[in-house]
Amino acid sequence: MTAAPDFHFHASIAEIPAEVWNALAQDAGPFMRHEFLLTLEQSGCASAETGWRAHHLSVHQEGAIVAVMPLYIKNHSRGEYVFDWSWADAYRQYGMRYYPKLVTSVPFTPSAGPRLLVAAGVDVQTLTHQVVQAVIEEGGRTGASSWHLLFPREDESGRFTQAGMRSRIACQYQWHNRGYSSFEDFLATFNSRKRKNLRKERQVVHDAGVTFQRFDGHNITAEMWQHFYLFYQNTYHVRGQEGYLSLNFFRSLAQRMPDSLLLVVALHQNQPIAAALSLRDENTLYGRYWGSREDYQFLHFETCYYQGIEYAIEHGLQRFDSGAQGEHKIQRGFEPVFTYSNHWIADAVFDQAIAEFLEREADYVREHQGAAAEYLPFRHET
Repeated sequence: MTAAPDFHFHASIAEIPAEVWNALAQDAGPFMRHEFLLTLEQSGCASAETGWRAHHLSVHQEGAIVAVMPLYIKNHSRGEYVFDWSWADAYRQYGMRYYPKLVTSVPFTPSAGPRLLVAAGVDVQTLTHQVVQAVIEEGGRTGASSWHLLFPREDESGRFTQAGMRSRIACQYQWHNRGYSSFEDFLATFNSRKRKNLRKERQVVHDAGVTFQRFDGHNITAEMWQHFYLFYQNTYHVRGQEGYLSLNFFRSLAQRMPDSLLLVVALHQNQPIAAALSLRDENTLYGRYWGSREDYQFLHFETCYYQGIEYAIEHGLQRFDSGAQGEHKIQRGFEPVFTYSNHWIADAVFDQAIAEFLEREADYVREHQGAAAEYLPFRHET
């Protein structure tokens, strides 16, 4: 008879051996690697001081770690991209505390991937139920109002729903490689008007004298990082905000995960004016961070999207996950896809109210996803 699992909570991912975590994170994408989460912590970007207090879960059975899951105790809702501000406001209006709350996610990263990493041979469904109960008990011990599991894959979200958590859907826009041999091959699938518009956008950038260079993590110099970080922060400053991530985070990530990084640099008169930093794995390009020094027409689209699509085609990647929001991506060939999250609410009255809200919201999201697909630029075969 298999022994019942033991659940341990950790104040840092450093308490869990990297080789153990990464062995469980095979095919989980770059953001769920031990190196990425450790860099967030050690750079101070995800820390108790920034409202992301690590409380990661490891599951032990018969002396071995059979599952791990990122977990944070949070006192705000920033950097999550699954918005619950209205829930927090409702708690406040009724004189109740919404924070602290528990969050399972990759901080500042609205990208889907497995959240509960489980060893081969373990009954995932049974373990999911056990994890849900363990985290709910821990939520009670820590005084958390709720637990939010953000951007799991669809099948995993289904397991957490079956284990008793509420399900929520949203919509993002992603590019899919349909076997294209070149960017022009991709454009050939557009209707003539949309194809002409996209070519015009690229031509405007070219005519402005802007050129592009691409670098992997091994070849990004200290000077390039300085330029990139200036651009990245400038994007936030124009909105009166500060970027979530530090220069030290990016530099450390390049040292730990160089093969996972792609930096696209835009130059004018041989001087950097903009840059986009993406991560990648064997299948997918993940567009994440962008910034510019000067405002050129269509520069954002070229740097963040078209250069990424070209790179994905050239390297045989099957998907380009370009991040949250951005309906402007639809006419550029990024298809609307569902994203998922799961939620446990401790208070029974609020749990029921939120459940009803989620049902109404899901109807709207499905309607939006269907309508958005109608605006894709692809030719309709007759």
